[in-house]
Amino acid sequence: MANVGDHEVILLNAWQSPFGARVPVLIHNRKPICDSLNIVEYIDHVWKGKSCPSLFPDDPYERAQTRFWANFIDQKIYANIRKIWLSKTDAEVGKKELIESLKTLEKELEERTYYGGDKFGVVDIALVGFYTRFCTAETTGGFKLKEECPKLVAWAKRCMQRESVLHSLPDPHNMLGFSLQLKHKLAVD
Repeated sequence: MANVGDHEVILLNAWQSPFGARVPVLIHNRKPICDSLNIVEYIDHVWKGKSCPSLFPDDPYERAQTRFWANFIDQKIYANIRKIWLSKTDAEVGKKELIESLKTLEKELEERTYYGGDKFGVVDIALVGFYTRFCTAETTGGFKLKEECPKLVAWAKRCMQRESVLHSLPDPHNMLGFSLQLKHKLAVD
């Protein structure tokens, strides 16, 4: 629990949603806000201009594009990393779809520093959270992301140099070790 100004804030790793899925939840003033992207948008509205810069663009079209790409990441990246890591039968499909999705994201990045141009924003937040799982996907899937998506790897390294990101995410190799131990414990193979 933390106090941000006059607000009581609790961030839980997972919570049983009304739909049965376990999702991240932010409890703000005793009200739950579920799901990562909803939490980020809520934070942007509540604290915008007060204690943090806006995470979403002001322009309505750019804001809609930001939501589209953040949802794309939410729908495509986790599911395919999970296929590679957990399923012998779906691993090749997951690998193909993950690489295809990451190449699509790399194309969208173009030559920009971040997805929002020079400004780190929601699309960067949505994707960089998966960066620590890329090492696991590469190891268990038998591919090298640097060969498949070099611009995306360079983007991830830029993001990891940001103070806010560096201290928020686990080390990718520690995540790999944890993932392999968990896979063994679950007898997945």
